[in-house]
Amino acid sequence: MSTDAIRDRAAVVTGSTKGIGLAVAEALLSRGARVLISARNEEEVGATAKRLASIDPDRVSGIACDVRKEKDVTALFEAADRALGGVDILVNNAGVGLFKNLEEITLAEWNAVIETNVTGVFLCSRAAIPRMRRRGGGYIFNISSLAGKNAFPGGTAYNASKHALNGMSEALMQEIRYDGIKVSYIMPGSVDTWFSGHPPDAQSWKLSAADVAQVVLDLLGHHPRSLPSRVEIRPSQPPRK
Repeated sequence: MSTDAIRDRAAVVTGSTKGIGLAVAEALLSRGARVLISARNEEEVGATAKRLASIDPDRVSGIACDVRKEKDVTALFEAADRALGGVDILVNNAGVGLFKNLEEITLAEWNAVIETNVTGVFLCSRAAIPRMRRRGGGYIFNISSLAGKNAFPGGTAYNASKHALNGMSEALMQEIRYDGIKVSYIMPGSVDTWFSGHPPDAQSWKLSAADVAQVVLDLLGHHPRSLPSRVEIRPSQPPRK
């Protein structure tokens, strides 16, 4: 799928009211895609869809969706069928971070991380694949993290979820590559978004959300014969240790 072919493609982006998801939605819209955004908070989805409508009101819509819930995911992709006519591009970005030592994590907290970061990707990908197959192919992007290869204290749940996401992405890529559906997982290092609990800082040494969105655009521009299945991206000059 070349960059020119992004125009009029149908894209679903989860977790897209802020941070990386929002940057990806903006980037796809700017290249002419039709985009369905989603997140858990209905008010945030409505406000973000209204904001993105300034780019093109006819090519953006939104729906609240908790990717942990099968019924919500079903509704999300039914909305994609109505608004977009199907799905060509899926960006699995919805995710949560919880940073505690294992013995401090409650079962509810553990489940929230695993169900959002792993089960949510499973549910959305499972819903997208037959739709992409009917359209002759597509592209699934899973937004992972360098935490999926580099463990750290206090990252028990988050590390586990991103390691699992990477393994699932590798297997899924091999399962559907001959259907014309590509799968890539992107592993950013530190990104300057609200995910850290602090407002973004334009002067930060960290990656910006737009840097990660650019990777999505670049991958969509690859020739159909080319599949960069994993991309690591990190700040070029983090603080010296």
